[in-house]
Amino acid sequence: MTQAHDDEIVHRELNTDRAEPAVAIAEVVAELEGKQPDELTPTYNCIDGVISKLYSNPPSPAAQITVEFTYSGYRITVEQSGAAEFVQVT
Repeated sequence: MTQAHDDEIVHRELNTDRAEPAVAIAEVVAELEGKQPDELTPTYNCIDGVISKLYSNPPSPAAQITVEFTYSGYRITVEQSGAAEFVQVT
């Protein structure tokens, strides 16, 4: 996973081969908040396995699917390529 910052936007490159990509999202948010991932609400409560399906059975690359949701005070955008943006909203 790689990282870059643009002021208040945190950019990460998620590993699309990871078995549970939603866990990677929780790990990023936990790191940004200075917490452990298990201190956060489970990601399943807000995205219901959508991210896992995005990578386990991906649509054609030409589809350029993007998923956007709010989790633990962050607006998160995840692209089919694995690119992700985290913006604090609270």
